[in-house]
Amino acid sequence: MKKLLFVSCITILASCETAEQADLLLINAKVYTVNDSFETTEALAVSEGKIIAVGTTDEIQNKYKADEVIDAEGKTVVPGLIDAHCHFYGLGLNQLKVDLVGTGSYEEVVERVKAFQEQNPSNFIQGRGWDQNDWEEKEFPSKEELDVLFPDTPVALERVDGHAYLVNQKALDLAGIVESTVVKGGEIIKRNGKITGVLVDNPMAMIDKIAPPPTLEMNIKALKDAEEICLDYGLTTVNDAGLTRETIELIDSLQQAGELSIRVYAMVSNSPDDVNYFLDKGIIKTDQLNVRSVKVYGDGALGSRGAALREPYSDQPGHFGAMVTPIEDIEALAMQIAASDYQMNTHAIGDSANIAVLRAYKKALEGKEDRRWKIEHAQVISMEDFDYFEDGIIPSIQPTHATSDMYWAKDRLGPGRVKGAYAFKTLLNKAGTVALGTDFPVERVSPFLTFYAAVARKDTAGYPEGGFQMKDALSREETLRGMTLWAAYSNFEEDEKGSLEVGKVADFVILSDDIMNVPLEAIPNLKAEQVFINGVKKK
Repeated sequence: MKKLLFVSCITILASCETAEQADLLLINAKVYTVNDSFETTEALAVSEGKIIAVGTTDEIQNKYKADEVIDAEGKTVVPGLIDAHCHFYGLGLNQLKVDLVGTGSYEEVVERVKAFQEQNPSNFIQGRGWDQNDWEEKEFPSKEELDVLFPDTPVALERVDGHAYLVNQKALDLAGIVESTVVKGGEIIKRNGKITGVLVDNPMAMIDKIAPPPTLEMNIKALKDAEEICLDYGLTTVNDAGLTRETIELIDSLQQAGELSIRVYAMVSNSPDDVNYFLDKGIIKTDQLNVRSVKVYGDGALGSRGAALREPYSDQPGHFGAMVTPIEDIEALAMQIAASDYQMNTHAIGDSANIAVLRAYKKALEGKEDRRWKIEHAQVISMEDFDYFEDGIIPSIQPTHATSDMYWAKDRLGPGRVKGAYAFKTLLNKAGTVALGTDFPVERVSPFLTFYAAVARKDTAGYPEGGFQMKDALSREETLRGMTLWAAYSNFEEDEKGSLEVGKVADFVILSDDIMNVPLEAIPNLKAEQVFINGVKKK
């Protein structure tokens, strides 16, 4: 017995002496690697921010030693989650505005604005998040009450989708908007010939010009606040759908200084100066920042009836929505971007906008391989147009849009047209891949709501009982791929992230439960308990 014990001790000591040094070991986990065969394993070894080994707990512990060892105690581990379409900077700025998300009436909107102004007096009141579709009276509001309450202070309240403002008369006066004002690519809503204060799409820019810009300190705080929120949900990479050169450079400087950890895939906003600057400069790629795409707005949003449709809205005869960017400009921009190494990522909601963008892509990309251009949203597609996605175009879709819009989408589109809406499975079958995001702050940040909406196609109250248009639901495996590896692929980053494999960055999340096996109704309540970027714990 003493001899056996002595031999065992010698063996252990020899093993420790020959074990390779790592920075971090993760053991006793249920690791969904999201590799090609979707394998599960138990442990990882990390060195210098990258995964150097994947295997069983015994394999990893026998081969490696580290000062930091995380015992996951059987919990689920997934790759760092990627939001393939969001407004990261906008989320941060929203923390400085009146929060109107979830308001059940226009009266509640007004009360929140009054309370915010009392607590945070401002010379220009800004808010975001109202949605008239959530109110008993589902019509656009009007400015009269804001005029009475704030006769000398401009007010601009952004709709939840970012495609409409409600402004008061003071804001209209400062912007020079009068009853005869006409702006292409949008609408100044009127009743009985009088401006209501609701501006849809392009007229909003006239208000933006008079709004005070945030200070540098405010911008830095916004980015850090947004990072804190995102990390809390297990997001390690965010695709920001539309950033100016100034904001991109600020993100880069904060990352380089170690003040911002989250990885950012930046889509350059479609302004001529910024687009020309970045196309001339070429792709910008650091360990944390990837600048290689241009974000273009095709049309508006369905909720504000700004989405461009081929036939009139079913609930507003004679109204087709509008293209925010004229088709000829989209076509010219597509040719310009195709001559560079950049992607073109275009917002397209309505069936008319989608086909216009798809045709522009097809023409510009003729003879070009592996460009991975994206349709952002791909929300309403005519049945005959799905085949365009077989040519390497990637649908970048947001599952919670389906469960937010399902209550009124049929009213907007009619029973026939709605069948081609929120068609995630059909898009996947055609394109072979989908990138999943939230479009936050239009929707909530939680990737667990994304997962639930993609698979269950229900709201968190379980409505509708059988799920919304379940023929287009995704499987759990497809959904997790869409939030990790496929999202990384859409960014040309599949060789560095998106799965837990040797050589890739050690971005991973320890979850509160097994997302692949818990009952569907439990998914929205999952938590990201620990979050790692480059093998360093961020939460």
